[in-house]
Amino acid sequence: MSGTRDMKAIIAQMTLEEKASLCAGADTWNTRSIERLGIPSIMMTDGPHGLRKQQGSADHLGLFNSVPATCFPSAAGAASSWNRQLIRQMGEALGRECQAENVGVLLGPGVNIKRSPLCGRNFEYFSEDPYLSSEIAAHHIAGVQSQGVGTSLKHFAANNQEHRRMTSDSIVDERTLREIYLASFEGAVKQAQPWTVMSAYNKVNGTFASENEELLTDILKGEWGHEGLVVSDWGAVNERAKGLAAGLELEMPSSHGEGERQIVEAVTGGQLSESKLNEAVERILGVVFKAADNRRPETVVDPEKHHQLAREIARESMVLLKNEDGILPLAKAGTIAVLGAMAQEPRYQGSGSSQIRPTRLDSIRGELEKSAGPAAKLVYAQGYELDGEEPDEALTDEALRAASESSVTILFAGLPRRYESEGFDRQHLRMPQNQVALIQRVAAVQPNLVVVLSNGAPVEMPWLASAKGVLEAYLGGQALGGAVADLLFGDANPSGKLAETFPAKLSDNPSYLFFPGEGNKVEYREGIFVGYRYYDKKNITPLFPFGHGLSYTTFSYSELAVDSRTIHDTDVLHVSVKVTNTGSRKGQEVVQLYVRDVESSVIRPEKELKGFDKIELEPGESQVVTFELNKRSFAYYDTDLRQWTVESGDFELLVGRSSRDIVLSETVNVLSTTTKSEPYHRNSTLSEVGQTTAGEAFVNQLIAALPFAEGLAQEHTAMLRAFMEHMPLRGLISFSGGKFTEKELAALVQRLNEQEAGE
Repeated sequence: MSGTRDMKAIIAQMTLEEKASLCAGADTWNTRSIERLGIPSIMMTDGPHGLRKQQGSADHLGLFNSVPATCFPSAAGAASSWNRQLIRQMGEALGRECQAENVGVLLGPGVNIKRSPLCGRNFEYFSEDPYLSSEIAAHHIAGVQSQGVGTSLKHFAANNQEHRRMTSDSIVDERTLREIYLASFEGAVKQAQPWTVMSAYNKVNGTFASENEELLTDILKGEWGHEGLVVSDWGAVNERAKGLAAGLELEMPSSHGEGERQIVEAVTGGQLSESKLNEAVERILGVVFKAADNRRPETVVDPEKHHQLAREIARESMVLLKNEDGILPLAKAGTIAVLGAMAQEPRYQGSGSSQIRPTRLDSIRGELEKSAGPAAKLVYAQGYELDGEEPDEALTDEALRAASESSVTILFAGLPRRYESEGFDRQHLRMPQNQVALIQRVAAVQPNLVVVLSNGAPVEMPWLASAKGVLEAYLGGQALGGAVADLLFGDANPSGKLAETFPAKLSDNPSYLFFPGEGNKVEYREGIFVGYRYYDKKNITPLFPFGHGLSYTTFSYSELAVDSRTIHDTDVLHVSVKVTNTGSRKGQEVVQLYVRDVESSVIRPEKELKGFDKIELEPGESQVVTFELNKRSFAYYDTDLRQWTVESGDFELLVGRSSRDIVLSETVNVLSTTTKSEPYHRNSTLSEVGQTTAGEAFVNQLIAALPFAEGLAQEHTAMLRAFMEHMPLRGLISFSGGKFTEKELAALVQRLNEQEAGE
């Protein structure tokens, strides 16, 4: 096994050229081998929601056919399951399929934050929330790697758009980077140790991600303890020797000798130490030997079993957005009109490097007929051209006839492939005009209308009032048809919850004014206020909030409890809540826990997701759900201290069904253990000094002793206190009437710091 090999001894036998050669791919998908030293080559291949092993050798854009593999729901949908264990099962299945095809590392998952709903690759990312994203990613990674196959957590970091992605510069302040964009990676790295992390194409604060030492070495390896290697996104290397020095071990794909040449020249010229190269080679060998030693050539995959798993994941990934008058589930009787070209040609995955060749593909119409049974009659009409924009009157008329003669109509709509893909961003949130027009015209003749959406990201819904039911199916993978049928006819209960906010209109989005930037300059001016954090703070009502999703049953929440009402930030707080299925159907509920800092000296969101769990309950059944909150659950990133910090004070614990449907709350007091070495200085304000007991007494005494304070009317005293509150200590020299000197100021600062240390 790789753990028993003496890596340093192997490296000592290599020539400089051999070391450099291992730091680049042999071709598009394979690492280099060195036969004389018994170092094998391993294959790395896409993609996050299925195995895309190319039959051609020189394509990474999905242009050539790949081997058949199970196409699971894309990340946007998978995250909407909020089901850690189910995602782990998906990872295990992906790992088995990789073993069957001799793939050593599966490239994914993608955890970039959904800064804007316009990002063309959002279908491949999990969420706008870093906690949810990192939790889902960690279980995906654990599942794949349990099968002896590596993963590649991507794209590190701040890769949140496709526009100019190879040259753009993501300009992000440190606190935002830490709390939002890096946090999405951090939890996954610490929990699951992905064998590889993939550096992004873009720059981060002026430095290419592929040669950003702070990201790749200081944070990823140093702070987070990543043990594997960093691989470049395909073609993302700017200057190879700089990248290796910064912590980029492996360049992919092959640069046909150029990268290796630059490394050799940098070492021989003294610009790069050979010890740094040795460290890189040791990390590469660790992954290569781990993959080789964990080969299971006897692995046999059961395609039908994996298809059924894909169906289960798709069911849990779909979100019931609207269910007016309880139109769903549908009765298995009467005439049902099925409209829309997407019912005939389903959109089940995104476009680009993650495209999978499915082992099979459900027919939506066929699955609907199976589920509806013999007592129902299904009538199909195309309704619109999939590649068109303007309504086709003949197709519309045919659809209207079918709808008017039905007891209920199911209309399949969404975004065609040309609307969203890797490589470009969307320009708007609209659906094709011919689809919108069809929905509105059908609703005029058939009020019992259910719309099923297939899309990788939010869409505007000017037609929402026209539909009684809306099911967000996302890009549901190869078992999309069966999953939709299961939910529409009630053979399964919807349990998905949105992992992103659906804005009412594009201009509501926090990044609207700054996306996709000017030239190569992309400023993240909205800061930490991404997704629901922004909509909550601005009190903007979204179309559908983060965490929203309906069910065919109902759940009540009660008995919210904590094991302590006062804790130190080093403690673990246990939170419990009782959930009861108060309806008539078995169902699953996603219990969401948010935390709010009641009063803070820094700008913070109204609330942030810090816990969730998905449970299944029979009618009348109850279960107590428990959460553990730690320091990070209450902390913000202090850029002065460069560490996660909790301010002493009250925090609200908010439990609910979505970010906008909070049903229970409790308050705890958290005591900070963070101390600054010298918290007070000449520019500390009196309000800051007054936050301690001793400091407050000093400030009160000081104000009372001011030469002009005596005899002031009450309103003037209030004005004086307000004026003094934010005055720096150095101001005492000017406003003390000559009674305060620089020497006394220095002594005061020293005394205050000594008192702080004593407390």
